[in-house]
Amino acid sequence: MKKVEAIIRVFKLEDVKNALTEAGVHGMTVSEVRGFGRQKGHTEMYRGTEYAVDFVPKVKIEVVCSAGNLQLVIDTILRGAQTGQIGDGKIFVTELENSIRIRTGETGEDAL
Repeated sequence: MKKVEAIIRVFKLEDVKNALTEAGVHGMTVSEVRGFGRQKGHTEMYRGTEYAVDFVPKVKIEVVCSAGNLQLVIDTILRGAQTGQIGDGKIFVTELENSIRIRTGETGEDAL
């Protein structure tokens, strides 16, 4: 099993969610996060004073899938989240040792 974490732009969440659903991915966790990379934040004006916003709002999507579905999940997220501009985000893939469905006690891929 694999865990895919994608940090994407906030306004691309609906596109990615719809694309994953159409691809047959049935389950994801979404969190609002803040961070920076090459984008390095930006400046804004508030009541006539300029201030730096170092951490840019993003959304983190977490999807757990079988190794066989990994490339489908990655390709789907890439298609839905890509704008071609700096700040589109990152995808991280990690090996997942186990999963357990609390309701039934099923483990491994059966719990997905």
